[in-house]
Order: sequence, then C-alpha cells, then structure tokens
Amino acid sequence: MARKRNELAQHRLPNLESVHTGSRFTVHAGIQRHGSTTAFIFNIARLVGCLALLCASVAKLLTWTKGNEESWHKGWYWMLRDPEIYITCTYLYALVLASVGFLSRRRGPLASSYLTWLLLTNVCVFGYRDVWPLATFNQEPADMSEGFFLWIKLGVLASTALLPPLFSPWKYRPVDPKNPMAEPNPEQVCSTFSFVSYSFLDRIIFLGYRVPHLSYQQLPPLCDTDFAAHLREQAFRHLDIYSGGKKEHLFFSLTRVFGKGYTQVGLLLLAHTVFVFVSPIAIGRVLDYIETSGKDATVRPWFWVLCLFLSPVLRTTMWHTMVFIQTRSLVRAESLLTELVFEHSFRIRLKADLAAEKLGSEQDPLVGGSDSTSLAESSVSSVGNQGQPSELKVVASQNTSRNSSPFDKTSGSSVNLVGKINNLLTTDLSAIIESRDWIVLVASMPPQLIGSIIYLYIILGWSAFVGLGIMIVFLPLPGYLAKRIQKLGRQRMKQSDARVQDVTEAVNVIRMIKLFGWERRVYDRIEEKRKDELHTLLKFKRGLNLHCLAIDLAGSVVVPALTMLATYATYTLVAHGELKPSMIFPSLVAFALLRGQMNRIAYHVGQSIQGKIALERLGDFLHNTELLDNFSDIDKPILNDGDQLDTRKHLIGFRDTSFAWSIETDQSSASQSRRTYRLSVDGEVLFRKNAINLILGPTGSGKTSLLMALLGEMHHIPQCSRSWFNLPRGDGVAYAAQESWVQSATIRENILFGTPYNDARYRKVLHQCALERDLELFAAGDSTEVGEKGLTLSGGQKARVTLARAIYSYADVVLLDDILAALDVHTAVWIVEKCLKGDLIQGRTVLLVTHNIALVQPISQFVVSVDINGSVHVLEPSEQPEKSEAVEATLREIVEEVYQEIKPLGEQQLLEEFDNKPSDGKLVLEEEISEGRITWQSIKLFLDGMGRNRPIIFLSLCVSGFLLIDWLNIFQTWFLGYWSSQYEDREALEVPAASYLGMYSLTLFTSIVIYTATFAYFGVSSMRASRLINANLMNSIFKATLRQVRMNWWLDKTPTARIITRCTQDINAVDVVIPNTFGQLLDFTLRLLDRLVVIGFFSPVFLFPGLAFTGLGLYLGNIYISAQLSVKRELSNARSPLLAHTNAAIAGLVSIRAFGAEEAFKVESMKRLDHYVRIARVTYNLNRWIGVRNEFLGALFTGGLAAYLVYGRAIGSANTGLSLNMAVDFCMLNTFWIRTFNEFEVQSNSLERIHGYLQIEHEPDAVPDRKPPAAWPSSGQLSVDNLSARYSEDGPRVLDKISFQVKSGERIGLVGRTGSGKSSLALALLRCILTDGAVRYDGVLTDTLNLEDLRSKVTIIPQIPELLSGDLRRNLDPFEEHDDATLNDALRAAGLSSLQEELGESKLNLDSSIASGGNNLSVGQRQIIALARAMIRNSKILILDEATSAIDYKTDAVIQNTLRHELSRDTTVITIAHRLQTIMDADKIMVLDAGRMVEFDTPSALLQKPDGLFKSLVNESGDKESLLQMVQY
Repeated sequence: MARKRNELAQHRLPNLESVHTGSRFTVHAGIQRHGSTTAFIFNIARLVGCLALLCASVAKLLTWTKGNEESWHKGWYWMLRDPEIYITCTYLYALVLASVGFLSRRRGPLASSYLTWLLLTNVCVFGYRDVWPLATFNQEPADMSEGFFLWIKLGVLASTALLPPLFSPWKYRPVDPKNPMAEPNPEQVCSTFSFVSYSFLDRIIFLGYRVPHLSYQQLPPLCDTDFAAHLREQAFRHLDIYSGGKKEHLFFSLTRVFGKGYTQVGLLLLAHTVFVFVSPIAIGRVLDYIETSGKDATVRPWFWVLCLFLSPVLRTTMWHTMVFIQTRSLVRAESLLTELVFEHSFRIRLKADLAAEKLGSEQDPLVGGSDSTSLAESSVSSVGNQGQPSELKVVASQNTSRNSSPFDKTSGSSVNLVGKINNLLTTDLSAIIESRDWIVLVASMPPQLIGSIIYLYIILGWSAFVGLGIMIVFLPLPGYLAKRIQKLGRQRMKQSDARVQDVTEAVNVIRMIKLFGWERRVYDRIEEKRKDELHTLLKFKRGLNLHCLAIDLAGSVVVPALTMLATYATYTLVAHGELKPSMIFPSLVAFALLRGQMNRIAYHVGQSIQGKIALERLGDFLHNTELLDNFSDIDKPILNDGDQLDTRKHLIGFRDTSFAWSIETDQSSASQSRRTYRLSVDGEVLFRKNAINLILGPTGSGKTSLLMALLGEMHHIPQCSRSWFNLPRGDGVAYAAQESWVQSATIRENILFGTPYNDARYRKVLHQCALERDLELFAAGDSTEVGEKGLTLSGGQKARVTLARAIYSYADVVLLDDILAALDVHTAVWIVEKCLKGDLIQGRTVLLVTHNIALVQPISQFVVSVDINGSVHVLEPSEQPEKSEAVEATLREIVEEVYQEIKPLGEQQLLEEFDNKPSDGKLVLEEEISEGRITWQSIKLFLDGMGRNRPIIFLSLCVSGFLLIDWLNIFQTWFLGYWSSQYEDREALEVPAASYLGMYSLTLFTSIVIYTATFAYFGVSSMRASRLINANLMNSIFKATLRQVRMNWWLDKTPTARIITRCTQDINAVDVVIPNTFGQLLDFTLRLLDRLVVIGFFSPVFLFPGLAFTGLGLYLGNIYISAQLSVKRELSNARSPLLAHTNAAIAGLVSIRAFGAEEAFKVESMKRLDHYVRIARVTYNLNRWIGVRNEFLGALFTGGLAAYLVYGRAIGSANTGLSLNMAVDFCMLNTFWIRTFNEFEVQSNSLERIHGYLQIEHEPDAVPDRKPPAAWPSSGQLSVDNLSARYSEDGPRVLDKISFQVKSGERIGLVGRTGSGKSSLALALLRCILTDGAVRYDGVLTDTLNLEDLRSKVTIIPQIPELLSGDLRRNLDPFEEHDDATLNDALRAAGLSSLQEELGESKLNLDSSIASGGNNLSVGQRQIIALARAMIRNSKILILDEATSAIDYKTDAVIQNTLRHELSRDTTVITIAHRLQTIMDADKIMVLDAGRMVEFDTPSALLQKPDGLFKSLVNESGDKESLLQMVQY
C-alpha cells in the first residue's frame, strides 16, 4: 500500500490553484510545483551538488591563493589569469540557477534548462582536460596535481549534470490547462532516460506477458496532444480548404502541419549518420593496433573497444527517437486524413459522379429523379439533431459555371462512392503510411553516401573515386526504376479500385446474389479482377518481373559490387597499394553502407512513389469531387432588395428555377440526343405553412427529387433573375426517406437520433407510429438492435421507425417520402388517422410524397404535382381528386377496429424476423479477438499457398537458395581477409592481386545469379499464395449461410464493413507485407546461424555468450510479442468501426444533412479515431521497446568480443577482422531477426482473421449427385406438404404445417397481416431457413437438389430491389447471356415504356448508367428493372415480395397485365402484396395468419365466406368497390 501511495504521489497532477507564487514554501507545495516526489528529490540533489561544486572550487581557489601570494599582491590582472576564478564564478551562477529552478514556479523551467546546458558544458571541458588523456599514450590529465580529490569532484559534476536531467520525471503540461487529463499518459510524465529507453512501457509489456489478452481498457490513456479534436483544431487550417487551407498538393499541407517534427527527424538522422561511421573507424584502429603490435599508436585500444560499444548505443538512441517522432506524426496524420475524408464526404453531391460521367458523349444517360438517395447502410451510433440556418437561394443571372469537376470521369463504369472512400481509407492510407521514410532519402542517404566515399578515400586514396565514377554512371537507374514503378503503381491502384468496388458491391448485395444462385459467377468475375491486379503486382514488386529485377539488381547489388571490385582492382593493380586487414575490413563496412543505401534507395523510392500516388488520389478526392452548391467556388449573387429577402426567408418553395443532379460543364450542348434529368419550376410554387402538403406524380417523375432540391442536394440552375428557392432550417428539418435508413443501433436510439429523451413524447410517438405492438414482440423491447441495414425489421417496421424519428424530432418542417408504400392497409390507415392527424403533427409543415391518394387526400390542404418530364406545378382545387366522406368514415371504422386488434397482443402471434433475438437486444457480434500466439493453422494457410499444398518442398528450395547466397557472402569476406593477409609477409608487387581479384569476382557474380533465381522463385510463390488465399476467402464468404443454425447468423450479424476489411486491408497484407516479412525472417534466421558458427569457430570462448545473447534476445522478444500481439489484434479490430461509421454516414448522408446532424457524426468519428490512435501509438512504441534492448545487447556483445580479441587470445588481424565483421553482422541480424519474427507474427494476424472467415459455417457444396435432370423444370407446378420452418434449431416455428398445391401457370396472391409468415414462406421455398416437410418443384423434392441449381430456377423480387453499378444492360443481363432485343422486350413488358411515354429523348435505355445500388433511380424504377430482370431469367416460379409497392397505380396495372399475358403459360407467379389491387385478379389467394394457412381459394370463393379474413381485408380497404369489380371482371 505504501508503494502504491508513493506511485500515486509521483504522478499526481499539480493543483495549479493550491500553490501561489507568494505562498510559504512547504514540502507538499514543492512536490506539486515540480510535478512529482521524484522530481522534487532530484532538484534538491542538483541544488546540493551545485553547492558542493561551488565549495570545492572555492576551497581550491583559496588553496591556490595561499600558495601564490605574490600574484595576489601584483593585482587583479594576475589573479584573473587563474582559470579557477572562472570555474568558481560558473559554479556560483549554477547555484543561483539551481535555486531559481527549485523555488520559482514561473522562471524555474527556464532556469533548469540553462543549468543543464551549463553543467554539461563543464562535463565536456573537464572530460577533455582530465579524462581524454587517459585514453592516449602520450598525455596526462591537466589537473592530476589534485590527486584523488579530482575524481571525486568529477564524479560530483557528472552526477549533478547527468542524473537529474536523465532520471527526473517530466512535469505534465496539459494542452488545455482548464481541462487537464485525470490520468496523463506515462509518456508525458516519464524521465528522459525512461523516454529514450522506453521503460515507461515496462508496465504494459509485463502485464501483456502475464495475461492471456491485453484489453483496450488496460492500455495507457491517449495523450491529450493526440486527441482528434485537438489535432483537427491545429491542422485543418492547413489541410482543409474550407477551414482556411490552400488548394495545393497534400504533401506541402502536411509539411506545414508536421514541419517541426520532421525538422527534428532530419537533425536526428544527421546525428545518426555521424555515429554510423564510428564503428568502421574503430574496427580499423583495432586491426591496425594488432597488425603493428601497438607501434606508433597514440590512442589506447580500449578507447576503440569502448567506441564499438558506445557508438551502436548512441546510434540506436538517435534512430529510435527519430522513429518515435516519425510514427507519432504518422499516426496523427492518419487520424487527420481519415477525419478530413470523412468530413469532406458531407459536402459531396451523391449523384454527381454518375451524372457527369459521360457528359458530352453521344448518348448521355438519364439520371432520373430518385425517390431515395441512400446507399448501402452500415453501422453507426446515434447522432444529434442540430438546426441549420435558412438556405434561401436568390440569383441575379444565369451564369452557373463551376470550377469543380467530377471525382472520377472514367467511362464505361459508374463510381461507387462507398468503395472509393473505403479504398482511400485502407489501401491509399496504407501506402501513405508505408512512404513515411521519404525523409530518409533526403536527410540520411546523401550524407551516408558522401561519408562512405570520403572514408574510402581516406583508406584507399584516389582509387575510391573510380568506384564513385561507376556509381555516377549508373545513377540514372534508380530514376528509371522510379518512373516505371510509378506507372505500374498507378495501374495497380486502378485495378485495386476495380476489385475493391466489385467486392464492396458484391458484399452489399450478397443476399440477392445468393437468392439468385449467382455465387459462382460473381466469384469468377472478382477472380478475373484479382488476376489482373496480381499480374500488375507481379511486375510491380521488386525482383518479380525480369526487367525490374535487372534494374533492382543493378541498383542494389550489381552497382555496389562493381564499385567494390573497381576500387580494389585500381588500388592493387594500378596504384600497387597494400590491401591490409586494417584497410579491407573497414572498407567492407563502408561498401556495406553503400550497398545498404542503394538497397534502401530502390525500396524507399518505390514506397515514396506509392505514397505520392496515394496523396494525389486523396487530393483529387478532396479538391476535385463535385460538391453541393453550398460549397461551390462560385460567388453567390446577392439580391439587391433586402426587404424582399427578409420576406421570403420563411417561405418554403421555388420560383422560376430548375435543378439537375450534376453541374453541367457544357451548357451549350442542348442539342445532345440524350440529356440529363431536370426538375423545373415555372412560376412560383409555395408550400402551405403549418399544413400537410401532398406531392403527387407517376413513378420516376421526380417527386423525391423535389424534396432533394429543397434540401440542397441537387444543383440549382436559375432560369432568370427572379429565380429562388428556400427551405427555412432555423426551426429544424426532419426527413423520412422512402428507402428507410436506420443505424445499426437500438430502436430507441434510431428514434431519438440524438434528441433528448422525453418519456411522454416518446410513448406518444410509438403509439401514433403503430410501434407498440412490434416492440412487445421483441424480448428486449426498444433496446433491440436493428442490425446492419435494419435486418431485424421488416420493410414496414423500418419505414415506421424512420417516420417515428421524424415525428419525435422538434423540427418545424417534416419531409415524408412515400412512407405508406411499405405498409399494409391496416397500418397505413392507422398512420394516417393517428399520426398525420395527431397532435404531434399539428402546427408543423409537412411535405408528403405518396401514391396512396385515397388515404391521404382527405387530410391534405395543398397539392403539388410532378409530371413525368420533371415539371412541377400546383394542382388547383378543381384538379385535385374529390374527397369522399364515405371513404373517411370507412377509414375511421378501420382505425377503431385496428386499435382493438393491436391493444391485446396474443402469445401465439409471431413475427417472422424476430423470433430468435436474444433478450439483451444485441444483434451485431463484437469482432472476435484471438488470444495467445498466432495459430499454426493460420501460418499453414500461407505456406500451403506458397507451396501449392507442398510447403516442405517450397521451404527446402528457399532454404537451399538462401544458404548458398549466405555461404558465398561469408566466403567472400573470409577470402578478402585471406587476400589482405598476404601483404603482411610479402611486398605488394609479389602478391598475385589479379588472381585473387578474379576469384573474388567469380564468387560475387555467382551469388548474384543465385540471388536472382531464389528471389524470383519466392516472388512467384508469394503471388500464388495471394491468389489462393483471396480465392478461398471470397469463396467462403459467398458460401456462408444467410441464417445459420445455433443462433449464428453470420451474414446477418457481421457488418459489411468488417467483411470488406478482410477483402482489402488483410488481403493487402497477404499481397505485400507478409511475403516480404516471411522472406526476411527466413533469410535472417539462416544468416544468424551461419555467423554464430563462424564466431564460435574462430573464438570458441564466445560461442556460449553468443548463445546466451540470442537466448536473452528471444526471451525479451517473447515478452514483447505477448503484449504486441494483443495490441495488434485490438488495432486490427479498431479499424473496421472507422470504416463502418464512414460507410453508414454516406448511406444516410441525405438524412443526416436534412436533420443537420453532421456535427454529431463528426464527434462520433473523432471518438472512434481516438480509440484507434490510442492503440496505434502503443503498437509503434512497443516496437521501439524491443529494438532499443536488442541493439544494446548487440553492442555489448560486440564490445566484449573486441576486448577479448585485443587483450585475450591472438588470432591474427585478418581473422580478428573477420570475427568482428561477423559479430557486427550477428548483433545486427539478431536485432533484425527478433524484430522481423515479431513483425511476421503481428502481421500474421491478418492471416488469422482470414482463417477465421474460412471456418464459418457454409451452405452445402454442390455435388454431381444432386444435379437435377437437364430438362428440369419443364413446368411451374409446386406441391407443398406439411411445410414448417424456423430460423434456428431451437427457435419457434414461423410456418406451421402448411400444405397446398399450385398448378403450373397459376397466379397466387399471398396476403396476411404483418408478421403472418409471408416472407418466411418465400425463404422456405428457396431453403434459406430451416424447414421440415416436403416441397416438390415440377415433381422433384427441393431438398435433394443443390442450392445453386434450385435458386437459379426460381426468381424472387424483393420489396427493395438491389441493382449493380454499371449500365442498365449489365443489371438486366450481368453475365451477357442475351441479346439487346430480348432485354428491350423485357423492359417493355415490365412497364418501362408506359412509364416513359412522355419523356421523349430522356428515356432510360440499355446504355443508361446505374449507380451502385441503383441509387440514381427511384425505388419504383428499380422495381421495374428488377421485374424485367426476373422475366429475362425465364424461371418457372416467380415470387414477387411487395415488388410493386413503390409504383403508381397506372404502372402497376400495366405490370399486372404483363404478368397475366407476357409470361409463358407455365410460369407460376406468387405475389406477396399489401395492395389488394395487385392480387385481386389472381387465380387463387392464400391468407396466412401467425404462420398458418387459414384460407386458400379463388378470390370470388373467399369473398363468399362471411367471416373470412380476406373478405375483411377487402371491406377495410378504401377502394372496396373497385376491388370487387376486379373480381367480377
């Protein structure tokens, strides 16, 4: 307990208000002033030390004065000649500084800094005077006359100067003094020694070693300097052009942000370069001493041995401090760029990329008015509702030119915005991270290259310039390599974009793919993209393409080899110099530096180019993406009439204006044969305040576009000087999209959407939106998670939750987009009577888009119509449908009946989507985090891929190649030593230098050939592994069950962002990082063992220390990896939530902007970034911890061996040089081996995560025995006998013993209340859920068929159809199996022609571009295209699940006529519908209730039943008469 109290006291935060400048000094006040007890003690010690030094200096001065009285009598001039006077004054000044630093709060830090530099200067002076002479043969200490007292004084000086600065903890200085952290990061309050040795991580390291898994909560808190909010405040003024930044290359913007850090990095690299050359100099001096037996030596050898120990220690200190600053800046940059992309996404016009895609082409596609703009949803957390200022747009001219350009004007394919941003935040951001060493190219490599040449000149004379000349000749090679790599890099990025887009889209529509039986075909298409990407990667990676391999070898192997050979040849053959061991081995180190720099140039240039490409792509996204008009560069014209502006700012409407989905860059192209969609308003259209305003129009006319125009989502094109539009936002705007957008959160969080909770209002909203009955069906009530895309909710429930969000808000303006389309008659009537007529709507302005005129027309006060050509006009009272009092009375009766039905909820009533939900409401699974070491199965997955399931053969070949290369390299080093030893006994002219040179050249070029073959084989094998692992991953995902047994519904519970991360980030690691790391690990392992054998051979006594050194390094590495694996796993899982949040924000972008909730989403993004950065900082710092310790052990081992070789057993200078060379390599390799091994195990976490996705439960494989006959099916006959279904093995039945017969060609209508089992029946027919009983399709039992064969012969059209990006042709015929005539016939039969009768030239055609998910089309248009696609499939069974709910009655009638007459006579149609008009003319009607079939007969027969459910549904409908006429007809 006492120890814990002491630790708390050390790190307790200073209470700035409790200690005042003029307060009386106390111990407690002193501790608080200095930040901790330890710092307080060290400051006292430094004060005492300065006092002791002053006393010692005064005592010496007095002693000198007594012995020099004559000088005293001569005056001050003679006294001032004694240096002790100045030393005394110096120590007096030091004592004053120490006192100020100890006592003063304000001046203390500055005084302490001055004192530190003053004392260090004294240490240097006395070190030169009294310590350096001890390292020489011909000098003595200047103050030796002081005797033993000198060393006491120097000890006190060194302790006072070094110990407090090194070991005194830093004082915590918060970023915001008013809001300091409760617990600062240890990095902020550690000592200098703890910082440079990373001992502040000891606690987390050993904790990670002790526990199975180090959780996020156990990590050190995030530094307040790394908070995303703080970074944003500091950096966005340079990075974001909308926050004051310049529109320039991102590199220069980032340089402004991180300029200070990179200046420090540059200085540290220069210092590191200096220490790099200390080791070869020391080796040369040691060998010279051994050669000459100390003759003419001026410096003692122990000094050079000490240099062999200290120079690596100081070098590694500089290096790791540099890397610390660099990675800290790197993580901050990653956080900033992620937030920058995220915030910029809120400015993007969603449809712009598609609409501008083919501008100016001969056939410009129509971008029709959309009734929905949401993309594929993902999980986010709740946000708030914040109002925005009014958006009155008034113009004075028609000049609407814009400087912005579309993001990516690629022809032939539409842009998937989600996929593009995913790629920016994964692949491109990774490339930027990997290019972090660009500064090494600038600040380290040139000095090392120049230093190597100078050092070689000192050793070998002018011969070194011959080697320099060869280097200059080959200097253009890296530039050529860089140019080629850049070209290949751009190509690879484009191909990676294409693959990621396909993967993203496939994952987002995977349910459609599985229901259609398209898994194999989509998989093959992705594999084709993958092959193209890997082909480019094969050429891009170093050493894999023969041409690039030759360049790489020339740059990193051949050029340094030629340089070395030419230099040695010139020195021995031309200059006839003696190549002694003291020259050869230091020169080998210098040549190794040259080779290393050339290697690094080839590597870092490639990485830097990749980073440059990624930065350019990121900059293109930030600077060239088309944005909303609010963020346009154009100066907005201002209305001169201020009174008129004030008058209109509260109005909602338009005047003389038009809107398009994209900025039209060429407005003179009015004669184009195809034009983009325009929403136009001639005259003035003002919506009525505090009333319900209806917006009517046929499918695809642009009703949703009108709402989007008001919200500012479309591009405003004024028609005259009086043009304007306005939607006041001061009192808030609420929006309910037609394609409901919900967050992956609880039902309550979706409804509140950040608005404060009010119990009375909340319960009233649940009642008015008919959600009470639904919530009672959930075990967790409104705490139930809706899941990704709201998968736990039916379409009607999602629509009502979305409506409830808008109603619960306090917004004055409410925009409702066809909220009744997904609701059955009962629920729709309830919404109209209880919600739209309720008190929560009173006094609010409602704009309601609908097709259900009969229900809502009686409550509307104002009606606006949108024609099929996009023209908007007000319907006069005479033009509006007549209000029917009889209809209103019927509606009131239905409401009362429905109220009585939903008030008591029976236990027997089940909802098909909610039976098996856990009681805590959790749906989305937390991402699993493995514990312990990487499993062998994960490593075997990679090795099997490398060796084609023959890993032993692959490893044998690679090990053989690496061993031969290393043995030849060791032989070359030994041979050079042997050659140099010949000059010890003979004259230079007597040594056959040419023969030795030829032998050396032969071994050198032999190693190059083996190097080429080995790495080429390894590279091809790594590409094979990448291809196979990606293929297995995609195959596993496509074969996953939609709803797995035992409550493990993998595809439903796994967010798509998590799946996409596996297919992008983890596959990228398999492509590049893991193969490179594995190759290095294999190479380092063999080289390490070889060098240990050589050291043991020449110095057997050091064999055991070498083994001990390796063992200690392994022990430290084991401790490190235990912590690092846990942190790395947390880091891997921290990335997916960032992508999920971004994807979800884009999915609901229109809703978020409408509610004004951008800031809340930004806050959530920064919260998730802080989570990620906290883990990332620890990850990088842990690497520094192990690196510093391993390199210290290596320096200790090298210094010990050098001391033994100098003062112990004599083995000759050549063998000594070889041993030292091998020792330096051994220590370096030991460090690299541990680091690489740890890195490989950490990176293999990607393999582990992929392997986990390979182990999920799959649907059964297709087997030949289960293939149906070739002619099957020949008819649409369907026989169902005792069919029961459930969603899990232990869950309740959602279908209960249903039996019926359907003749081929019959049209069956399927009706029932919400939750009766309609959709479950459709899923059961396709074997998507667990079933019992027998289902025969054309006489064949479906459970005896392969799933792909069954599903490919049945077509289902869901309520919200899913489309693919590309053109319309691809969506109708994705695998190019039909001609255009067939496709056009299907579009006509599906009703598209009747829908586009008035469009003229602006019609959808096969070449029209479709955005991802069909988001540039209305839901009705999507349903028509989905119907056409189903007709092309020509299945014998066609299931329509609310497939025409968003289509107007006229088009629906055309479609139903098509289903009756255009389909083949043997096609069976099963229609699930809430609209009774859709199924009234069916051959038979099936009525389900609570999973049971209660009625099944012809419509006329069912209407004869007095108490029949179907009859009650007809009677409750608002258009009963027309329904009865349809049956009679």
